[in-house]
Amino acid sequence: MDNAQNIAAIDTVLDGFHNAASKADGATYFGYFHQDGVFLGTDKNERWSVEAFKAFAEPYFSKGKGWTYVSTARNISLAPSGKTAWFDEQLHNEKYGNTRGSGALVKQDQTWQITQYVLSFPVPNEVAGEAIKLIQAHEEASKTTP
Repeated sequence: MDNAQNIAAIDTVLDGFHNAASKADGATYFGYFHQDGVFLGTDKNERWSVEAFKAFAEPYFSKGKGWTYVSTARNISLAPSGKTAWFDEQLHNEKYGNTRGSGALVKQDQTWQITQYVLSFPVPNEVAGEAIKLIQAHEEASKTTP
């Protein structure tokens, strides 16, 4: 497989990953992960192994409740070996607006699998100071809550 074919295959994986989440199709969604994969959510404490993330998502997926993130722009880079890739993508979500996904994949046999997916909220530099103050205030309040 040449670079263009690998990039097309990775695009298909990432699009399928997002599509499965929006349909609450847990089997397909988690099938895109490597067995040792991790999902990093937007909260600083969200570092999920695949099994832990499955346990978290199952109650939602079993009720037909998924999450919809639509990729509006994506960049994919391949390692010279052609067996590792990393990406970043701009996403849109109805609740959160513009978000960002980034991560890495490995090629197992002829299949690309997600080893890490990071979901984040891009913060404009002009409001970063205000956002940091809100986060710090929240963390301080959390320390005093029993």
